[in-house]
Amino acid sequence: MRTTATDLFGIDLPIFAFSHCRDVVAAVSKAGGMGVLGAVSHSPEQLRIDLDWIEEQVGDRPYGVDLIVPARYAGSDEGGLTVADIRAHLPAEHLAFVDDILRRYDVPALEERDDRGAAGAERFGPEGDAMFSANRAGPQLDIALDHHTALVVNALGPPPPHMIERTKEAGRKVGALAGAAHHAERHVAAGVDLIIAQGSEAGGHTGEIGSMVLIPEIVDAVGDTPVLGAGGIGRGRQMAAAMVLGAQGVWCGSVWLTTEEAETHPVVKEKFLRATSADTVRSRSLTGKPARQLRTAWTDEWENPETPMPLGMPLQPVLVADALTRISRAAYRKGSGSEQLVNYFVGQVVGTMNRVRPAAEVVYDMIDEFIESVQGLGHLIEA
Repeated sequence: MRTTATDLFGIDLPIFAFSHCRDVVAAVSKAGGMGVLGAVSHSPEQLRIDLDWIEEQVGDRPYGVDLIVPARYAGSDEGGLTVADIRAHLPAEHLAFVDDILRRYDVPALEERDDRGAAGAERFGPEGDAMFSANRAGPQLDIALDHHTALVVNALGPPPPHMIERTKEAGRKVGALAGAAHHAERHVAAGVDLIIAQGSEAGGHTGEIGSMVLIPEIVDAVGDTPVLGAGGIGRGRQMAAAMVLGAQGVWCGSVWLTTEEAETHPVVKEKFLRATSADTVRSRSLTGKPARQLRTAWTDEWENPETPMPLGMPLQPVLVADALTRISRAAYRKGSGSEQLVNYFVGQVVGTMNRVRPAAEVVYDMIDEFIESVQGLGHLIEA
């Protein structure tokens, strides 16, 4: 297949696979698409390790890296607060609420060797910079540009000017996600090369506009800048719909979470395999910003109007980090409170993610169904 997006990167298929798992990234790039590694939770050391490994696997095939630097957040004027700064200012009411959830669901404490500091270090790294901050993303960008990364994406808001300048100076392309046409226009004005139009159906941070409306609005708004359709895309028919709406390719994330290569928590993967498209919710309970995820006892607790509302970004991630570590490690116990609470980001396409397959098979099946769909449309037009 050939589109503006495939020409931009020299790839065979206009399928861009966002994943936190390096194995998925490599598998999709090797299958002819482009894997994009979500690096927000990576320490600098782990990011180097994973990018070295990806490059060993894919050879000269391109891949990308996805960072998260929101335009506005607590402490953004200083580049981001440290975890210690945030913990010192977490409201007592919220701390008590998290402790109450853990008590009511009988979530066991971490072992002595996994004390509070260790859990925090596991999620935020030894430097202590909070996720979703410029201080954390800066070293990640350095490492990405030290490798052969073809694409650097900012997943939340417009990429900062220094990110665009440095990436372009290195001869790489810059992408950004947009949930509204005016967001996409700002990205293009800032110098972004590729827009990901992400509808509300998507997993993770999303806006409120569905893909069917959003994709053509953004395509019309950004002129010649190529657009990838995202949100609710995991099959060839959905890919065909996005490209009929004007997209030059698709950006998929959720569909890889149940692949053989995915490092998804086994209990969460089983939940995904059983879930329907109605089993997700946009919740601020994990990051402080609305993010679509599997609905579980955890999201229900935070939606209760009689309890504290989630804090903003990046306070909420620090508030819940240790609790989520405890829940994740105890969720393997069948019937436990941790099993009820554990969840992860996923889009509404989860309703069709009902069997485990290799990532490459997902790519090939998507293309086969895409071809069938496009050929089927031809029968609707009379000669």
